[in-house]
This record gives sequence, structure tokens and C-alpha cells, in this order.
Amino acid sequence: MLKKRKVEVVVLSDIHLGTFGCHAKELHQYLSTIKPKTLILNGDIIDIWQFRKSYFPKSHLKVIKKIIDLASKGTEVYYITGNHDEMLRKFSDASIGNFHIVDKLILELDDKKAWIFHGDVFDASVQHSKWVAKLGGWGYDLLILMNRLVNQILLKLGKEPYSFSKKIKANVKKAVKFISDFEHTAAELAIENGYDYVICGHIHEPKMIRKVNKTGTTFYLNSGDWVENLTALEYNKKRWKLYRFDKDTNMIQEDFFEMETKLSEQLVASLIFSTK
Repeated sequence: MLKKRKVEVVVLSDIHLGTFGCHAKELHQYLSTIKPKTLILNGDIIDIWQFRKSYFPKSHLKVIKKIIDLASKGTEVYYITGNHDEMLRKFSDASIGNFHIVDKLILELDDKKAWIFHGDVFDASVQHSKWVAKLGGWGYDLLILMNRLVNQILLKLGKEPYSFSKKIKANVKKAVKFISDFEHTAAELAIENGYDYVICGHIHEPKMIRKVNKTGTTFYLNSGDWVENLTALEYNKKRWKLYRFDKDTNMIQEDFFEMETKLSEQLVASLIFSTK
């Protein structure tokens, strides 16, 4: 029997169960390797926007069962609502045993405050033109499906897989600017409110980075997604780690990031900011 890793906090977001792009089998494999004290599902877990009765495979259902199983065995599970599962916001602050539905979450982690929310509040297209955002969601799902077919052909030809959406994000100025603005806004608000960590999802861009301005500093973290990046954030023994699941080898790879930086590094960051 596989020995499970004990972890204090695990953060997952943008799983999009119920869509063609979701890597449910890989996620189930990841969840089977851990025993977290707290599991935070940071929005867009079940994609209610694109839900169709004709498509909800057993592998997707197994992920839900695994989460329920974790909760029944003592894991505190917080389901933070996102834009694709916003229908659940009518049940905000409801709890059944160890399972809680919330809009946002503040955690105390070793005398430091973590502010956790999905992040769609920063997205104007979601707030003001919901039909445009939903259309974009369907388009994204179609793009991912097409990408998978192309990659199957590339692999048979012995060539490296290719990501359509990552290429678009990297080359479209508006997409690059949106991601940058998103991170900046989240960090600025976190510093203003005295949070040591701000943890988001929504933009499908896994990241861990220190943000500094003239009034303070915070760590911005994004758990990524389980459509393209297959990533999770883990907190244990005062350290954050970003885990990536390798689709080709079915192995979990560790990108280690030490969140406890030295005073000298903080000073350098402050000096860099002050010269801009």
C-alpha cells in the first residue's frame, strides 16, 4: 500500500470537472498520495457553466468521491466558490461536518495570515459581460480538446507536445497585461490589509513570488489548474511548495520554493522597488 505524505495545507483550483479539458485521472492519482490536514478547493472545481448531462465520466466522479473520503477521514475541506461554480454561492458559509462552502478564506499559518480567494472579482468580463466570459469558457474547452488531438499526432511522430493556449497567452499583449495586472492588484490589496500570503486561482498561471511596494511586502501564490498545468500548492513546516504532475511520465514533480527569505533579500527587493 502506498504511503501517503502528511501535509498541513493543500490548495487546488480550476479543476473544471465536467469538461473535456479536465485531467481527473491525474488529479485522483495525486490526491491518493497525500493526507492533508486542510484541503482548499479554490474555485472552478465543478464547471457548472459548461455542465452537460451527457458528459461526466467516472474519473470525474472518482475525484469528488476522493474529496468526500478525505473529509470523512478528518481533513478540513474548504470549497471556495469561483465564477464557473458561482451557483454554489447561495450556499456560502454552509458546513456539513468537515466540508465547508465559503466565498473567501483567511488562515493563520505559523503566525502569518493567508488570504485565499478565487480571483474572478478582478475580471471585468466576468463581472459585467457574463455571456462573453461563458463563451470564452466554451472556446477554451474546445481549444484544449483540439490541442490534445494535435499532441497525440505529434507524439506519434516523435515530436514534443505543444500548448495552444500558453502560446496565445505569451504572445497576446492583452493576455500578458491581464495576468500582470491581476497579480499586481492581488498583491497590493494583500499588503494594504496586512496579509503575509495572498493565494488565488482563476488565471491558470501557477506562480509563487514575493511582491514588494513602498508600504510592505507579501507573497503572491497561484495554484494554477488541472486542465493544462496540473499543479497544486502545498504548505508544510513553514514552507510552500508547488507540485507539478508530469502528464508524460505520470509522476509528480516537485518545484521547491522556500518562502522564508533572508532579511538581506528583503532589503534588496525594497531597494529595487525604490529605484523604479
